[in-house]
Amino acid sequence: NSVGCRAGGGGCQVDPAKVSLTGIYLGQAVVAIVAVTVVSGEYSTGMMRLTLAAVPRRWQVLAAKAAVTGAATLAAGAVAVLASVLAGGVLLARHGIDPAHGYEALSLGHGAVLRAAAGSVLYLALVALLGLGVAAMIRDSAVAIGTVLGLLFLFPIVAGLAGDPAWQRHLDQVSPMTAGLYIQATTDLRALPLTPWQGLGVLAAWAAGALLAGGLLLRFRDA
Repeated sequence: NSVGCRAGGGGCQVDPAKVSLTGIYLGQAVVAIVAVTVVSGEYSTGMMRLTLAAVPRRWQVLAAKAAVTGAATLAAGAVAVLASVLAGGVLLARHGIDPAHGYEALSLGHGAVLRAAAGSVLYLALVALLGLGVAAMIRDSAVAIGTVLGLLFLFPIVAGLAGDPAWQRHLDQVSPMTAGLYIQATTDLRALPLTPWQGLGVLAAWAAGALLAGGLLLRFRDA
């Protein structure tokens, strides 16, 4: 579902929920870096050898790290997103983005806003799992961080440079960040290349693929 908007009678010029959640753009980079160091940090110190010696089934090591990292990200993300929505409601009202000017109130009691907020928490958790999987594949912290941030931020740049609107649309549909952040949209949903949940599913597929590849490499190569 979506948030109605009476501003100007021609659709919303601003998506209040999405604006209030803008901090996710910065937060995802922090989450990705922390997630990468969960794996690559052990490789750099040599602790991974001890970990794998204690738990011979290597997939269990990655699964445990994914569970802990995912849970910690969900908890931290929930607090950050809640604070963003509450602060966003106050700040947006000061700039005239409120019911008095034709916008719906920014409230978690509205299904679309709740979906945007909860989806943003899931988005951060999936970014953490993506970083974890890439780190398991690459091991080196700097390269793994560069790879994850490249996957997140380079797709939108390439899409923006694409001259063909059809190609731009396709790139947006497979971009882990662009598609994943559709979950924040609460207005003009029909204009999106994917539905919000489909977009988050694209990021989930990237995270699952990275974890699968990282798990296979972790199993079949030396620590």
